[in-house]
Amino acid sequence: MSNARAHVIVSGIVQGVYFRANTREEAKRLSINGWVKNKHDGTVEIVAEGDTERIERLIGWCHKGPPGALVRDVAIEWGEFKGEFKDFSVRY
Repeated sequence: MSNARAHVIVSGIVQGVYFRANTREEAKRLSINGWVKNKHDGTVEIVAEGDTERIERLIGWCHKGPPGALVRDVAIEWGEFKGEFKDFSVRY
C-alpha cells in the first residue's frame, strides 16, 4: 500500500449538480483526505491524498460524477504524499 497525492481538474457540466458534495462522500467512503472546490472557469478542482489505489478509484468515479453531471475531461497531476489533511472537505 503506497500513498500519493493527486491534483485533479474535472471539466464539463460539473457545477450545480452536487459534484462537490458527492465527491466528498465518495472520498470519505474511500478514506481519502483532501478537498474539492468549484473554480471560476466552471471546472471542479480536487486535491486528494491517501492510498494510491483508492485515489485511482476516486478518479474513476470523477469520470462519471453524480447524476446530472456531464464530465468532458479529467486532468490528473500526481505528486508526493504530504499528509497535510485530516479529512476531506468542500472549499468555497
